[in-house]
Amino acid sequence: MKHQILSVAVILSTLVVSCKKDKMDTIPPVSPTQAILTFENVVKPMKYVESGIFKGEGSVQMDNKEIKNLILPSNDPKTNSASFTFHAGKGQRLMFTMMFGASKDWFFAAKQPGIELYDEKGNPKTGVITSDVSLWDNGSKENTNGTKEDKVITSIKDKTMPQNLMKLILSYNEQSSAFTLKIINTSKGKKDTEGNSLETPFAPGVWVVANTLGGKLLDEKPFFEAGQKSTKELTILSETGNPEPLYQKVKAQTGIITGLSPAVVVVYTGNKNPLFTMGQKATEGLKKLSQMGDVKAFQMELKKLKEVKEVYIAGNAPIAPNTKVMTTIKKATGDKVAYALMFGYSNDWFYANSTNILTTDRGNLTDKTALYDSGTGVDQFPGAGNKQALFGGIPQKEDKVIEKVGNVFPLPQTSEVIKVTLQ
Repeated sequence: MKHQILSVAVILSTLVVSCKKDKMDTIPPVSPTQAILTFENVVKPMKYVESGIFKGEGSVQMDNKEIKNLILPSNDPKTNSASFTFHAGKGQRLMFTMMFGASKDWFFAAKQPGIELYDEKGNPKTGVITSDVSLWDNGSKENTNGTKEDKVITSIKDKTMPQNLMKLILSYNEQSSAFTLKIINTSKGKKDTEGNSLETPFAPGVWVVANTLGGKLLDEKPFFEAGQKSTKELTILSETGNPEPLYQKVKAQTGIITGLSPAVVVVYTGNKNPLFTMGQKATEGLKKLSQMGDVKAFQMELKKLKEVKEVYIAGNAPIAPNTKVMTTIKKATGDKVAYALMFGYSNDWFYANSTNILTTDRGNLTDKTALYDSGTGVDQFPGAGNKQALFGGIPQKEDKVIEKVGNVFPLPQTSEVIKVTLQ
């Protein structure tokens, strides 16, 4: 339990603890019987772990044209609602925006810094959450005649509250850490404080879930800032209902990121990798490494194996993006080296060499490195799973053999996350 608590803290601090540059940027001198093994996190930090477009199934005729993908103010459940599913862990928030269709430039948006999805204890929030949405004037068109304006974004609470026009219902799947938000248009027959109709279709919208680094959201205001001028992309959405430019903007900053645990390195003899064997169950030590980033138990296991000559730990803190760790190993003709380190934003994944490597080899070993699933914890979306150590969770138990991670999730290539070199 002590190691588990410590390793959770390690993962949570992955991206606020920097490696000491003075010890890593310069390769220390080595003797002819030594080599330097280096692990570098080369992942590109992205603002959002997931993003997307949501849209309805309703349509209306306007100026002899059919406008599709609307959420209509109707009594038909097929056309008056839309749903989308996303993943998130404790501390992450949902942000979305969509046009108030019967306006010149109004839009709905989740309250900043987004809709809170878990309470302080990590319990998911479900049910009606309509109070977490606001209505805004984009400031780019006059509200009655549509003439061009050049004003800042302002709240329009004085007209109505969004909960009078819609109902938002949030549900949750614990195993996958997936939420589903259902948006229901309830504006039929509604009026503002001056008696004007507020009945409106909702145009397609854009949603994001921000990545977290060191427990902080990478972007708390992805779409706009109150009191500031609107962006080109949000203006198009709020004036025309077209979400595509805004979506393309956030999509370019969407991707899975991760920290890496310290690396366990062994020098050994023989042809069998002592760290693991594909198609077999993980040891308790490998389980703790792959789930929690805990290197101690694995280190002790490996020291007991007769074929293992040396065990090293590269790094004493997680490897954040744009940082690296290294260790000096002993080399001898015929000896081999193997390594493993946790994919920090996962439930039970680890990077390891996929082929035998001699201690006398030299150069970039990244193409000999692969991402593995230890088979000990049920997978969730990387960087957005509430049972991941990143969020203080404990993976749901699984009892499978070790295998390479597949393509269920939109993962970056190994070379886009880690660089391994032997010098």
